Amino acid sequence: MERESMEFDVVIVGAGPAGLSAACRLMQQAQANEQELMVCVVEKGSEVGAHILSGAVFEPRALDELFPDWKDQGLTLGEPVTGDEIYLFKDEQKAQLMPNSFVPKTMHNEGNYVISLGNLCRWLAEQAESMGVEIFPGFAAAEVLYNEDGSVKGVATGDMGVGEDGEPKDSYMPGMELHAKYTLFTEGCRGHLGKELLSKFELDKDSDPQHYGIGIKELWDIDPAKHKPGLVIHGAGWPLGKNAPGGSFLYHAENNQVVLGLITDLSYSNPHLSPFDEMQRMKHHPVFKQYLEGGKRVSYGARAIAKGGFNSLPKMTFPGGLLLGCDAGTLNFAKIKGSHTAMKSGMIAADTLSEVFKAGNEGGDDLSKFTDNLKDSWLYDELYRSRNFGPAMHKFGMTLGGAFNYIDQNWFGGKIPVTLHDTNPDYAQMKPASECPKIDYPKPDGEISFDKLSSVFLSNTNHEEDQPCHLKLKDVSIPLERNLPMFDEPAQRYCPAGVYEVVVEDDGSKRFQINSQNCVHCKTCDIKDPSQNITWVVPEGAGGPNYPNM
Repeated sequence: MERESMEFDVVIVGAGPAGLSAACRLMQQAQANEQELMVCVVEKGSEVGAHILSGAVFEPRALDELFPDWKDQGLTLGEPVTGDEIYLFKDEQKAQLMPNSFVPKTMHNEGNYVISLGNLCRWLAEQAESMGVEIFPGFAAAEVLYNEDGSVKGVATGDMGVGEDGEPKDSYMPGMELHAKYTLFTEGCRGHLGKELLSKFELDKDSDPQHYGIGIKELWDIDPAKHKPGLVIHGAGWPLGKNAPGGSFLYHAENNQVVLGLITDLSYSNPHLSPFDEMQRMKHHPVFKQYLEGGKRVSYGARAIAKGGFNSLPKMTFPGGLLLGCDAGTLNFAKIKGSHTAMKSGMIAADTLSEVFKAGNEGGDDLSKFTDNLKDSWLYDELYRSRNFGPAMHKFGMTLGGAFNYIDQNWFGGKIPVTLHDTNPDYAQMKPASECPKIDYPKPDGEISFDKLSSVFLSNTNHEEDQPCHLKLKDVSIPLERNLPMFDEPAQRYCPAGVYEVVVEDDGSKRFQINSQNCVHCKTCDIKDPSQNITWVVPEGAGGPNYPNM
């Protein structure tokens, strides 16, 4: 069945903060220039916000620029930050509260808000639609379309109603081709189309490898007597300690809720490490347990984080489009924030396209003006000032790296006259299992700590079962023939959703099983597999988690 096509001025892939900010800004500029633009946003989640997960302490700088009157429009962001506490965790019982004077300035949160990023995206989508943007949730962009000259022509959404055997079912519907003068890719961290574009146009050939973390998050209802609206807690050290860089967080949000989680740097070397289990034991530390006891866990999710920052930024322009937000890696890891930077990248893209359209250009250009506009923005300056934060932690460790970052940020304002680099990809850091100590994780108690399957249940994850597996193995023999003997097949542990299993049959033989229906779309497997054998592609549209307000 032939695919139908639709024509737009701009197609945006992904209804996250970057894509929706670009859509809103495009329509604002079009109205100001008395232009008519056709803009559409495709979103793989069942609704806008369904796949959005972030901490999140939000810096409103970009929102203030995009909608200066957002308060008058009735947007309630969340709880204003009322206090910062940063702990150095020594072990399962002890923690030292760090004096604010010893904390890098980037970690201070005065004027920020504890928010649900999913709810903010829902509000941005309402604004975009009110200005004429067409938003299509439940339609996953599965393929990049190219013109004969090699420039990007648009995207095609995935076919619906394809069986596990690859054959059309009775419900089969072919995908739709969305053609555009320009296409903006804002899929979030490790977007699968962005990954293709990086390779095809060699966008990252002059930058450091991108670096990642896996963020695992839970939302809890707690005893109102324990709730401290706006309190922000960050921690470093235990439970990860020497096993991996990373950090913990607990934020007091609205309605007697707290959000908490653990970010594990995916540069870790011990294949026995399980980020999920590290987080579960983290919650038993008195700093966290004091708030959680007597409470109820109501939601769970996980998402990879692009944290390479300035040094890992690829070229973001290519013929026919732009790579934006976390698809490009604009998160500022020194602040542990990427929403305001993603929004700003989308706004810069929109301003650039508005100039192009005003000049009467019909599309296909390389959009090099975007790079100039980016370099003239506060986004570029902010990322440049934080360029050493991640590399310092990787090179020098938590203590010395933290001291370097304190001096860089507090004494030099991020302009210390040296630039550190980390050129080792995260997946290449893993050591053979025989060289690493095994980690004995305690069993969950069902009150503070839990298992993976009960956690995935709370993410409301659902996929059509009779469809092709969206987790592709380049070589089906590698998990058992290479990864198992060398690394004890780490996919069993780095996946936070129990997708990958090594099953022992009755006759003693082993089988690698992929439970793709559990996938929460975090992309960790695509990033961390030491053989780079797993490729994440989009499942049928609307599949995956359905986060309420993460």
